[in-house]
Amino acid sequence: MEYFLTEEQKMIKELAKKIAEEKIKPKRAEYDENETFPWDIVEELAKADLFGVFIPSEYGGLGCGVLELCLVIEELSRVCSGIALSYAGTALGTFPIIMFGNEEQKKKYLPPIAKGEKIAAFAVTEPEAGSDITNLNTTAKKDGDWYILNGTKQWITNGGEAEIYVVIASTDKTKGPRGATAFILEKGMDGFNFGKKEKKLGIRASATRELIFENCKVPKENILGREGMGFLITLKNFDTSRPGVAAQALGIAQGAFEEALKYAHTRKQFGQTIISFQAVSHTLADMATQIEAARCLIYQTARMIDSGAKDFSKESAMCKLFASDVAMKVTTDAIQIFGGYGYMKDYPVEKMFRDAKITQIYEGTNQIQRNIIALELIKELTRKNP
Repeated sequence: MEYFLTEEQKMIKELAKKIAEEKIKPKRAEYDENETFPWDIVEELAKADLFGVFIPSEYGGLGCGVLELCLVIEELSRVCSGIALSYAGTALGTFPIIMFGNEEQKKKYLPPIAKGEKIAAFAVTEPEAGSDITNLNTTAKKDGDWYILNGTKQWITNGGEAEIYVVIASTDKTKGPRGATAFILEKGMDGFNFGKKEKKLGIRASATRELIFENCKVPKENILGREGMGFLITLKNFDTSRPGVAAQALGIAQGAFEEALKYAHTRKQFGQTIISFQAVSHTLADMATQIEAARCLIYQTARMIDSGAKDFSKESAMCKLFASDVAMKVTTDAIQIFGGYGYMKDYPVEKMFRDAKITQIYEGTNQIQRNIIALELIKELTRKNP
């Protein structure tokens, strides 16, 4: 389908595809098996200026938007979403600084991210605060010109590898969501340590670690926005980043579809290629249709965000919900087309199946996405029929 991408967008997409095919594909199985963080790929993305895609030009970036970010994530995830996550997770940790940072913070933190010299992470999830991000136990108490952080964050993408972290902590638990505050932390700060690296079903090349704060001193200048804005920053960040998760799911689905299509065209049973069997060809037709529908929804939502729309919670949630469900369905069908071979690690669809599952869970489970969509529908109805 023609999406009328600009020449710059086509160039960005092709560059990401080239890196994925030439640099990532030969190593994806090894990185998945050994759970190796892809620093060499990070360097390749940095040399290609792709970390600058989502950063304003005045801070060393290319000044593009969410659509261009999605194009890169999609192409990288088509080959390996685990490796792609080092890039996508950095965007998640950077958006809050772009949207809510003051000029001094932006000048300090955005240029090294744009150059790929430092990667970033976003930390809100805790053992008791998964889908319920209002239930924070990590605290930040003011002490003169400092805030003292204590607590633990769980399942943080790029944890331990990133140099820059946006962390949400409670500065006043009596205020509930209005008592949460966002802070910028740097790796190496006193009292900021890392716990275990998680062993995961999929996206195994991505580092997922605990963050541990034990009387961690953070200067008051590192507050994002102002005290009490942490919950708002979290919601806005997820609304902006969810099309990126959707693009990750889209890339996984596209990669699995391409593998299944090639296999069906060459695999012979009963004297003919299996693509000639209607059951297989119809499955492939459904896969292709679902993928294209997801792509339409993602690209249009990204364009909506980049146009300056003020409210896109519903569309962002729809992207993530639909694309991740498509990824799970397509990868399942891809394994079925491969038959017994698809269950083996010799073929990439097994890995894609494992990688797809997390897209239905992180940055808000798909059940939470349905809640968001339903709430927005009720708001829209109320506005039309007060």
